Amino acid sequence: MESSSAMVPFPLLTTPVESTYRPCTIPYRFPSDPPRKPTPTELSWIELFQKSIPSFRKRAESDDTGPDSHDRAEKFAQRYTEILEDLKADPESHGGPPDCILLCRIREQILRELGFRDIFKKVKDDENAKALTLFEEVVQLNDAIEDASKRVESLIRGIFAGNIFDLGSAQLAEVFARDGMSFRASCENLLPRPWVIDDFDIFKLKWSRKSWKKAVIFVDNSGADVILGILPFARELLRRGTQVVLAANDLPAINDITYPELIEIISKLKDENGKILGVDASGLLIANSGNDLPVIDLSAVSPELAYLANDADLVIMEGMGRSIETNLYAQFRCDSLKIGMVKHFEVAQFLGARLYDCVFKYTEVCDEVLKQ
Repeated sequence: MESSSAMVPFPLLTTPVESTYRPCTIPYRFPSDPPRKPTPTELSWIELFQKSIPSFRKRAESDDTGPDSHDRAEKFAQRYTEILEDLKADPESHGGPPDCILLCRIREQILRELGFRDIFKKVKDDENAKALTLFEEVVQLNDAIEDASKRVESLIRGIFAGNIFDLGSAQLAEVFARDGMSFRASCENLLPRPWVIDDFDIFKLKWSRKSWKKAVIFVDNSGADVILGILPFARELLRRGTQVVLAANDLPAINDITYPELIEIISKLKDENGKILGVDASGLLIANSGNDLPVIDLSAVSPELAYLANDADLVIMEGMGRSIETNLYAQFRCDSLKIGMVKHFEVAQFLGARLYDCVFKYTEVCDEVLKQ
């Protein structure tokens, strides 16, 4: 379904949204902080975004969808650097004070104003093509695991391994530019448990005893993330009788999968009978979230997504931007799972985690919330 109307609050947030929901996880400033002086946290995040400018400029320079990409890429780097320096001098300039949502929004706006629609398109297409060739093998390996508890553990590890593909991390962007990453090696080399937030044993127990009627999954990156991580897990939910709604970005942002791209991927995976490797996919729906950033503010999603999600009993926020940097503490009127890998030092420091640590936060809705 395509997004075409005014944005609305995500219906499964606890109400009232205006007073209880805060999208950004990290407190960048407190009421006692001087309004015209940046806090140490704001400065560290501004510097984090500054470090990413060279990789974005390089991607923009190689964009061949319009003329003068080199000059426009240089203008992007100069303009974004200037705005970040302005925010260092006065955090209330440019719509501040800054947080990860504002810093992402300004970056994407500058790129679009300069005519860059999707500077990561080529690398996304390449990674999607590679991941599609591995999809059947990954699914078959999981299907061969007879023990349901061990199978779901393998599927979850696949989500973490896939989530490493994140070109929003300057360090990871350099690794991919150099030699790429192996999905299987990533599965085997995850940091050992216990993870920084680790509700996995509770989730496995619920998995064995509970069946959700509808799950909404906010997907993250292209390539291995969505194709080898999320889709095998979604297929397993379908096999268990759960209807699945995959919510993808309206517009491109970094290497996040978009709604049109996800539709194309699903069409390639379905056979002539509408099945994905033997599993009926008629219960799989693709929704345009209305989002255009690598993070998400759930107070404004597309009405189409709100309609499809209204009766869901499980919400899954996947990826560092959607489940950790934003929405880690979001409360829902149904069961929820926040799953992602910590890929920024600043996030690791806030959580008391290791770099590349895993977050697996499962919350089962209580009776009091259901009565609201």
